Amino acid sequence: MAKAKPHLIFAYGTLKRGFPNQPLMEDLKNKDDVVFVDTYYTEKPYPLVCGPHGIPYLINLPGSGNRVKGEVYAVSDDAVVRLDEFEGVRNGYYERIPVVVVTEGGESVEAEAYLAHKSFGEILWKMKGEVGLAEYGEKEARDYVRKENRPHGRNTVLDLVNR
Repeated sequence: MAKAKPHLIFAYGTLKRGFPNQPLMEDLKNKDDVVFVDTYYTEKPYPLVCGPHGIPYLINLPGSGNRVKGEVYAVSDDAVVRLDEFEGVRNGYYERIPVVVVTEGGESVEAEAYLAHKSFGEILWKMKGEVGLAEYGEKEARDYVRKENRPHGRNTVLDLVNR
């Protein structure tokens, strides 16, 4: 029996197909916890920037930045738990927040996206000169450093707020 997938998740960065952390989505797909829906764009502009280690962050400042291109996945409750853990929600890296997204054909849905935690999102946006991306692409992915290859013992993103 197919698992229920009551959540829609908007992936705009490393979890997209062909990007560094897509194997997590493939693992969830193999366990019947995730199904790819379609390519979507945020209805409103949002800042999308790459922070330390090339990590992409969508920032909760609707109306700033660009309409951001990403992918929507239907996911199970179990998948949300794994994604929250992966995205460091409990550690203050990201917040899972509803955003309205639309297809090129104009179909609109509410999905949840992992946005930069409010403790550093605006700071990061200002540090990037309030210039954002419309899409996290191959060029940005080349600068991404996997978790296991980052320096241990400190979190450079959260260090931004402690400067």
